[in-house]
Parts: sequence; structure tokens; C-alpha cells
Amino acid sequence: MNAPNYAGTQILTLTGLRFDANLGILDHERTAPQPIQVDAELNQGTQPLLPHDDDIGHVLDYRKVRQIIIDECTAEHVNLLESLIGKLTRRLMQLPGVIGVRVRIAKLEIFADCEVAIRMESGQW
Repeated sequence: MNAPNYAGTQILTLTGLRFDANLGILDHERTAPQPIQVDAELNQGTQPLLPHDDDIGHVLDYRKVRQIIIDECTAEHVNLLESLIGKLTRRLMQLPGVIGVRVRIAKLEIFADCEVAIRMESGQW
């Protein structure tokens, strides 16, 4: 008798990824990078509760996702947070097996009394 084929929705989450990026329209933002924080959720849809084997090559490698986020956000100076989050969301949606992306990018030091963030959601949730 075969065992039941259990499955569930799988979401890869990276939270609190902090690094410097060249972002913004203000004079001081144009001359030096500033710290940002990126949070990302990647919806991989319905997946078996256990992968068919224990091989990293058959799943979405979170090390690669982390590096893609850093690379996309540091590739060039971007004026608007809206432009950066759109570029990053589009790139993450291109990853194999990803059917939905939620990204939040926060500028951590733009104001002394708060952080500023934008969140974008694309695909299936």
C-alpha cells in the first residue's frame, strides 16, 4: 500500500538582510551608500512535505536568493526606492519554481525618528 502523498504550500523567507546600497535623490545619498534592510518571501506553491531526496540541487537554494538580492540592490545607483523594489521583485519572480514574491525594502537612516520602507507583492498568494 502506498503512503499518502502529503503536500503543503512552501514559502522561503529571508528577514532582516542588511547591507549598504547606492540609493536616493538627496545630495548625501548620491555620494555615499546607505544602509538598507530587505525582507523577502518567495512563494513556491504546493510542494511535498518531504523533498524526494536530500539534494540541495532539487530545491531553491536560499544562499543564491540572498546573493541575488544583494547583487540586484548594489548593481548601480538607483534614484527611487520604488524603482529598486520593482527591479528586485521582477528578478526574484524569474527564479525557477517561484510563483509569488513579497519584498520589503527599508531605508534605515533616512530620518532620525523612523525608517522608511516600501513593500511590493507580485504573483500568486
